[in-house]
Amino acid sequence: MKNMYDSIKKLLKKHNIANRLALTYSVAWNLTLLFFIIGVVVFCFTLGAGGGYFASLVKDEPIRSYADMEKSIHDFEQTSEVYFADQKYLGKVRTDVDREKADLDQISPHLIHAVISTEDKMFYEHHGVVPKAIVRAMLQEATGSSVQTGGSTLTQQLIKNQFLTNETSFDRKAKEIMLALRLEKYFKKDEILQAYLNVADFGRNSSGRNIAGVQTAAQGLFGVDASKLSIPQAAFIAGLPQSPYGYTPFTNKGEIKEDLSPGLNRMKTVLQRMKDSGFISDKEYQDALRFNLASSLTKSDKSMNEKYPFLTNEIESRARNILMDQMAKADEITKEELAKSDDLYNVYYKKADTALRNNGYRIYTTVDQAIYDNMNQIAKDFEYYGTVRAVMKKDLNTGKYVKVKEPVETGAVLIQNKTGRILSFVGGRDYNREQINHATRSVRQNGSSMKPLLDYAPAMEQGIVQPGSVVADVPYSTTGGYTPGNYDGSYHGLVTVRNALQNSYNIPAVKTFMKNQANNPVQYLNKMGFTSLQEEDYTGFPSLSLGGLTTGVSVEENVNAYTTFANGGKFIDAYMIEKIESADGDVIYQHKSKPVDIFTPQTAYLTLDMMRDVISNGTARSMNSYLNFSSDFAGKTGTSNFYHDAWFVASNPSVTFGTWIGYDTPKALDISYKGINYGNRNVLLWSRLMNGAYKANPDLVQTNERFKQPNGLVRKSYCTLTGKLPSSLCQKADLVSSDLFNSKYAPNQVDDSLTEGKFVYMDGKAYKVPKNAPREFVKTGYLLKENALDSMGIHSLKELKRFSGEKFSSIVISANRELKDDGGNPATIPHVSWNNQQITWSKSASNDVIGYRVYRVAENGAKQLVAKPSAQDTLSAKAGDGQFVVVAVDVAGKESAPSQLVGQKKEEKKNDNEKKEKEKPKDTGST
Repeated sequence: MKNMYDSIKKLLKKHNIANRLALTYSVAWNLTLLFFIIGVVVFCFTLGAGGGYFASLVKDEPIRSYADMEKSIHDFEQTSEVYFADQKYLGKVRTDVDREKADLDQISPHLIHAVISTEDKMFYEHHGVVPKAIVRAMLQEATGSSVQTGGSTLTQQLIKNQFLTNETSFDRKAKEIMLALRLEKYFKKDEILQAYLNVADFGRNSSGRNIAGVQTAAQGLFGVDASKLSIPQAAFIAGLPQSPYGYTPFTNKGEIKEDLSPGLNRMKTVLQRMKDSGFISDKEYQDALRFNLASSLTKSDKSMNEKYPFLTNEIESRARNILMDQMAKADEITKEELAKSDDLYNVYYKKADTALRNNGYRIYTTVDQAIYDNMNQIAKDFEYYGTVRAVMKKDLNTGKYVKVKEPVETGAVLIQNKTGRILSFVGGRDYNREQINHATRSVRQNGSSMKPLLDYAPAMEQGIVQPGSVVADVPYSTTGGYTPGNYDGSYHGLVTVRNALQNSYNIPAVKTFMKNQANNPVQYLNKMGFTSLQEEDYTGFPSLSLGGLTTGVSVEENVNAYTTFANGGKFIDAYMIEKIESADGDVIYQHKSKPVDIFTPQTAYLTLDMMRDVISNGTARSMNSYLNFSSDFAGKTGTSNFYHDAWFVASNPSVTFGTWIGYDTPKALDISYKGINYGNRNVLLWSRLMNGAYKANPDLVQTNERFKQPNGLVRKSYCTLTGKLPSSLCQKADLVSSDLFNSKYAPNQVDDSLTEGKFVYMDGKAYKVPKNAPREFVKTGYLLKENALDSMGIHSLKELKRFSGEKFSSIVISANRELKDDGGNPATIPHVSWNNQQITWSKSASNDVIGYRVYRVAENGAKQLVAKPSAQDTLSAKAGDGQFVVVAVDVAGKESAPSQLVGQKKEEKKNDNEKKEKEKPKDTGST
C-alpha cells in the first residue's frame, strides 16, 4: 500500500497536477461565492420587489380587527323559518338561497373528514396558506395548464366567500392570502371550519331551490340532519362545492336528473381521498362505493309557498310590516311618517324584506294547522257557491279586453275572542286563479252585518234605543231624500229593535242610525279596526247604516269588530304573528294585545242577546240544522245592494267566525242555486267550515259556557205600541211584552197613548158617541190617541193595521171629538156584488157614515136585516141565499137609499140545482 502511495505522489509532482487542482478549487470557490452573493442580492431584490408589489396589491385593504372579522365570517344569509301555532314547523320563507346554520358538534364527523381530505388535507397544519400550493397554482396559471390542482385552503375559501369577490386577479389573491393569515391568527381551526361549512354552496335541494350550508344540504338532499349523514352521503355532499350545479342531483324544478354520474364520480374521488387520509377503512370505502344515490335522495317536497300560498304571502307581509316598524322606530321615524312618504316607505320596505329573507328569523304564527287544512279543503269542495259567470277583463299583456270565466269567491276568518289570535282563514278557492287574499286584503260592502256595529250597539250605548224600543217599519225618507226599503219588499209596522235585527229590516236600522247622527257613530268603526274608511264615510250618509261604505271592509276586519261584543265591549286587534326570534334565539318581537274600550258590558251583552235571535228564529235560523255541535252562538247575516255580497258572522264565548261569498267583479249572486237561496248557501258554508274547525280542534272552538250577563241589566215589561211602561189599558189590550234593558236606559214613563170607552167608527178613526147615534154601531174598546204615533210615521189606523197585521186589531185611533151629522141622508152605495152567499160593497161617499145594514128582500118586497157591520169592519158580510140590498147608516141613524138588488131568486136557485143534478155523471160501476 505504501509503495502505491509513493508512486502517485511522484506522478503528481512530475506533472504539477496538485498545483492545478488547487488553482481549480480556488477558482470554483470564488465563483461559487460570487454567484451566492449575486443570488442573495437578487433574492433580496426580488423579495423586496415582490414584497413591494404585494404591498401595493393590498394597500387599499383595511386592517381588520378581530370583531370585524368575527362579524364577517358569521355574516351569511340564513333562511327564515315559519311555524304554525304550538311551534309546528310550516316551512321556509322564500329566498334566493336556502341556508340553515349548524354548529360543528351538529355535523357528522364523516362530513368533516370528507371536506378536509378533499378540500384541504393540511388544514390543521398550515397557518392559513400553503406556499407550495400557491406557487403551484401560480405556475399553472402562468403556463395555462388545463389541470388545476387548486391553491386555496379552506381558510382562503372562507375569505373569498365572506370578504372578497370571485374575480380572478393577483390583487384579489394577494388580499386573500393576507386575510387568511390574519384570520388564522385570530380564530381557532374549528371556528374557521364551522364557518366554512355554513357558507359553502351545495347546489339545489329536492324542491329545486338553491342551497348553502351543510345542514340545508343534508336535509335538502337526503332528508336527514347533518349529524346523521352516512359516509357515502357525507362524501357526496363534500364533493359538491367544486361544481355545485354540475354535481347536484336535482334540476331547478326539483326533479332528479337523468344522469347522476358527474356527482357520483366526484363522490368516488372524495371517498378515495378519505381512504388515503386514513379517515375510512378499505371495507368502509368498498361499502360506500356501492351507495345507491337515487334511492337515498329525499322525495321532492313542495315549498311552503306551494303548499300554503295564501298563508305564506300573508305571513311574509305581516312579518315584513313588523320589521319595517321596528327599523323605522330605531331611526326615530313614526308610522305616520312612513305612511305619508312613498320614498321613505320603499326604503324601509326593501330593508325589512331583505332582513326577513336573509336573517334566519324564526316566525311563530297563531294559525292552527289542522283547522286551516280542514277549512281550506272544505271551501275547495263546497258545491253551492253558484253559477260561474263570464266577465270582460283587460289582458295585461295585450291591453285588450277578453272574456274570462269568474266563479263565486269566498273569504273566511276565525278569531279567538279573548286573545285576538287568528286561528285560521280561507283566502279563496284557488290561488292559481286569483292571488288576492279574500279574507284579509279584499274589501267589500258588508251589508246588514253592519247593523249591530254601526246602528244598534252605538245607539244603545247612547241610550237612544234598547232591544225593546219600538220603531215603525213603514215607508220612510230622510231629509236628504234617501228612501230605504226592506229586502222582502214589504213593511212590518211597529216592531221592536230586537225584532228588526232578528229579521234584518232595513228601515228601523236607518232610523236608529239617523237618530244617533249627532254622536258620530262612525267613530266606533274606526275604533274597532276598520282601516279602509274614507273621508266620505264620516259624513254619515244614511246608506252607511246598511253597509254602504265607500270602499268596503275586509272579512278579517268585519269579523274582528264582532269580537268586541264577545269580549264584553273591548276591542282586541286580531293578529297572526305571535313572535319573531333571531337566528340566535333572541326574541326580537313579541305580540302584546292592547284591549280598547268600545262599549259597556251592558251594550255588548244586549247586542249579543239580540243576535241570538237571528240564529234561533231569524235570517240565520238554518245554521242550527247545519252545525254538528251546539254552542251559545250569536250572529248576523248581511247582503249588500243588488245581492253582490253575502255575509255571516257569529260568535260563541270562545271564537268569532265570519264568511263572505261574492264575485271578484261585483255582480248579483244567484237568488237560488240548487234549491238553496244565497243567504242560506253562505250560512251552510259557514257551518261546514265551523264543523271542520270543530273536528280538528273541538276544545278550541266549542264551549259549553254561555255569554255571561253583566250587572246593570234589568228585565222590564213595555207597551208594544210605544215601548213605554205598560199602562193598565195596555195590559187589558194584551199589548204587553218584556225585554232586557240597560238599567240606565230602561223605560220610566207609563204609556198614556190609550183610553177606553164607547165610540163610533168612521174612516179609520173613533169618534165620541153622539146622543142619537144608532146603538148597534156603538163600540166599546181601546182607543189610541190621535197623533200618538205621528212621530213614528204612522198617521192612521189603516196604516197601523196594514203594516202591523193582527197585533193591534183591538185598537182604534181616537179622534177625540164628536162626529157631526152632515144633515142629509147618506149617499147610495154604488157597487154591490153577491157571490156564493157572500155580499161585498164599496164604501159610501158620505163623510158621516158609521155603519151598514144588509137586508134580505122577500118576493113581496119585505126586508129582513141579516147583517149590520160597522164602518170599522170590512165591507162584506155572509148573507146566505136570496136577494139583498145594502144601505149606509150615518151618525144620526139615517139610511141611504137601498143599493141595487143582488143575489138569486128561489126559482133561479131551483133551476140551477136541477141543472147541476143533470150534469152529474152517472155511476156505471167500477172494474
